[in-house]
Amino acid sequence: MQPGLSTHVFLEQRLHPGLLDALHQGGAKTIELFAARHHFDYTDRSNLREIASWFRSNEVAATLHQPIFTEAHWSRHVAPSLNLIDAEKSRRIDAMDEVKRALESAEHIPITAAVLHLGLKDEPWDTRALENSLTAIEHLKAFAHPLGIRILLENLQNDVTTPAHLLEILKVGHFDRVGICLDVGHAHLAAPENKGIDDAFEHLGPRIAQLHLHDNQGQRDDHLWPGSGTIDWKNLTKHIAALPAATPGIFEISYDLEETPDSIAARTIQSTDLMKRASE
Repeated sequence: MQPGLSTHVFLEQRLHPGLLDALHQGGAKTIELFAARHHFDYTDRSNLREIASWFRSNEVAATLHQPIFTEAHWSRHVAPSLNLIDAEKSRRIDAMDEVKRALESAEHIPITAAVLHLGLKDEPWDTRALENSLTAIEHLKAFAHPLGIRILLENLQNDVTTPAHLLEILKVGHFDRVGICLDVGHAHLAAPENKGIDDAFEHLGPRIAQLHLHDNQGQRDDHLWPGSGTIDWKNLTKHIAALPAATPGIFEISYDLEETPDSIAARTIQSTDLMKRASE
């Protein structure tokens, strides 16, 4: 596994090279750019040039997390609202258009993969969800491919993205090049005592191209630092060891006003050390 960090940890701030430096100092070999206009504004060419210049000057890979907010003015109390498989066609089209705007940042930044969300929290699984998922993936895959971006699907807290349903979507759509971003925190919430994590790796192992690493207490999607919740990291690292060594393991941690760039770098190093000890 290659250690990485998501800029989600700085979500309340405008992304700038100083924050990227902090992630790099924490040992990140891959940085996931969390697309949100108040944070990483993928429509602002001057911001894109600034971020692109940083990546050209540092040996760090870039991936992208799709936008999840439709609100122009964000606050920490705003829930995700952009839905690629919304029941209403006009909202699906608007969502895909916004994701395409974010994908276009690869014209400046060397982004290799983009993580997609299929549905919102508690989205039900039915024929409509399957059909809309197939349409969204096919459309965005065709848009992303010329930009050099591989599409990755994330397991969420809904019935559409359970391991079994993600595999069905990939199989029905013949999406051989579409991969999985396995979110271990979400998998842990799906079933206690690490059964959800075991099940996710059993079903999705060969398709996993990226990991989202964070902890929780098994009740809420807290996005805590590893070791702060109830995930068995020793068990998890056994699964991770079976993945290709180059697989990015992205720490996707909740933003906290009390954290500083220096403390983020220090905690990243501690979390990486925790995982190394767990694997021994």
